[in-house]
Amino acid sequence: MQIKELKVTVGEVCEGYFNDAEEGVVGYDERLDIRPKYQREFVYKDKQRDEVIRTVMKGLPLNVMYWVARGEAYEDDPDEPRYEVLDGQQRTISLCEYVDGTFSVDDKYFNNLPSDQKEKILNYELFI
Repeated sequence: MQIKELKVTVGEVCEGYFNDAEEGVVGYDERLDIRPKYQREFVYKDKQRDEVIRTVMKGLPLNVMYWVARGEAYEDDPDEPRYEVLDGQQRTISLCEYVDGTFSVDDKYFNNLPSDQKEKILNYELFI
């Protein structure tokens, strides 16, 4: 087994974000299976979800997340691996849903934040 550290920003993970109850959740420009259709649904309570966003807004560290290389690559780019979230699904979905504008934190939607706060969130590096 090979373990490799990745530094991926929230903005990169949210690129191509798609959440479908039937088909699962993908992100990272469709290279990351955040919630495969066979895994449980999102279970964080609003308070837990909001704390993930507050942690990022303050620039504090989130716990490490684990992705597994699926052993697949894009047909047109064999050097581009595909991943599945092993640990960190709830945090990842919380971040992507916030950036997507699904909910507000402290009455602030992502789209209504000043541009410097948006950039801070989008440039926040996740420890994978």
